[in-house]
Amino acid sequence: MKIVTVEEMRRIEQAADASGHAYATMMENAGRAVAEACRRERLDTGRVLILIGPGNNGGDGLVAARYLRQAGARVTCYIWKRHAEGDENLRLVEEQGIPVIWAEEDEGLTALRKLAAEVEVIVDALLGTGVSRPIEGLLKEILAVVRDEITRHRTENVPEPLSTPSSLTFAPPPHRPFVVAVDVPSGLDCNSGAVDPATLPADLTVTFGFPKRGQFRFPGAELVGRLMVADIGIPPALADDVPLELITPAMVRSLLPARPLGAHKGTFGRALIVAGSANYTGAAGLAGAAATRVGTGLVTLAVAESLHPILAAKLSETTFLLLPHDMGSLVPDALKILAEHLPNYQALLVGPGLGRVRETVAFIHQLLGVEPGRRERIGFRPLIEGEEESVLQITLPPTVIDADGLNALADAPRWWKRLPAGNVLTPHPGEMARLLGRTVADVEADRVSTAQEAAADWRQVVVLKGAYTVVAEPGGRTVLNPFANPGLATAGSGDVLAGAIVGFLAQGLTPFAAAVAGTYTHGLAGELVRGDMGDAGMVAGDLLPALPRALRRINQKPVF
Repeated sequence: MKIVTVEEMRRIEQAADASGHAYATMMENAGRAVAEACRRERLDTGRVLILIGPGNNGGDGLVAARYLRQAGARVTCYIWKRHAEGDENLRLVEEQGIPVIWAEEDEGLTALRKLAAEVEVIVDALLGTGVSRPIEGLLKEILAVVRDEITRHRTENVPEPLSTPSSLTFAPPPHRPFVVAVDVPSGLDCNSGAVDPATLPADLTVTFGFPKRGQFRFPGAELVGRLMVADIGIPPALADDVPLELITPAMVRSLLPARPLGAHKGTFGRALIVAGSANYTGAAGLAGAAATRVGTGLVTLAVAESLHPILAAKLSETTFLLLPHDMGSLVPDALKILAEHLPNYQALLVGPGLGRVRETVAFIHQLLGVEPGRRERIGFRPLIEGEEESVLQITLPPTVIDADGLNALADAPRWWKRLPAGNVLTPHPGEMARLLGRTVADVEADRVSTAQEAAADWRQVVVLKGAYTVVAEPGGRTVLNPFANPGLATAGSGDVLAGAIVGFLAQGLTPFAAAVAGTYTHGLAGELVRGDMGDAGMVAGDLLPALPRALRRINQKPVF
């Protein structure tokens, strides 16, 4: 599913209209979709206030009013700055006997205040995706009245525990208006995600045709609520040239490897994970366990020998490759052992919990072949004339570089000139800022463009982590993960993600496909855990048993 800018959406609608799918038909479909969304939420049998604006967005709201009325809802339309003459949708609303109140005639907005205090549902159809000016005047007053009434209901009527101190039950939740935004909360910029201070936060946004970029950018994303994308009949092919996509279950399902009945562990690949140190033992365990949980046939942890007793007590399914170390941190002497074993693996993960000790950074530089001052090479660097013949020469398998692997890269000038193309880099915004030599604010200002430019310049697949994680490949294809989950903002969550990606890589997926599958499966696992536990208290280990559950959901229809 493509994610569009405002201009791209305008062009697509024009093309649809020119091909015979008229604007009036799209408006009828959009309004009906809003009513159907309310029906699915069981919001179509109570009292509904629809705020109607002057443009197509207001027209969508008028259509929704008719369908909600037909479903049994008690609907009132509150109209701001709309011309009645020639408005067929308004005529049909009045023909059905739906009450209409004009804002310009509502002295002191008394009627609006009363309605906002009484209704169960408020539908925001005031401004659409083309908003560009600050909200002022009467519209600002309308939104302020509605917001004040919602806030009053949600703060004055907080449920209290029942009188029995030992009781674990609570009083029924109070009445409060549920806000449904038509296409976008009024005042949200659908390109930048910027919001007007007057913007009314939505519980549910029903957007049409394709999701919009600004709905996934903060601060606007905070006001969208749950996003529902409604089909209004636009042919999907009209968006074929749009470069940004939303990861969907169908996309991931098409990428996952087959699981034949006659398989053995070799069928599903072998992953080697170079991770962990005395201070960050858990990172190796989380990454290794995640790789097993996404279906990898064999996972080996290459760790400092001193960590083995700790990790072996936690992990029964992984094997181990024990490496030389200094006080629990890997040293360059480990390279020889790795060189002997790497040809047996289809994928490599480097970085989780390795630490930033100088000897470990040197080890990472040599493993990845990005030592400062060294020329380009593939795998381990080739011999330079006059060097000793003992220099190791191997080719690395497709590699995921995470955490301290990325920090080590940032310490190597022009590392991207020496690192072979086609690996997967998984930075969070702080790591991305270090790799680029920018600030975190610069990275977050436009996450999509930042990831796209980095992927092209570095010739790597880039997974820019965070709410709505971005996955970009060097050729320009870019996808956005649909999840924003505060529960994933916890230590170790990134280690689980890196383990999932290397697990899919070992099973034969391309680097981009492995990054997409790993990112979505990790995000969906987080949503499943969030559904069980809530926003706070989730830890990275909770994701591990949820990964197979997520894969099962992906392979089922439908999936959320």
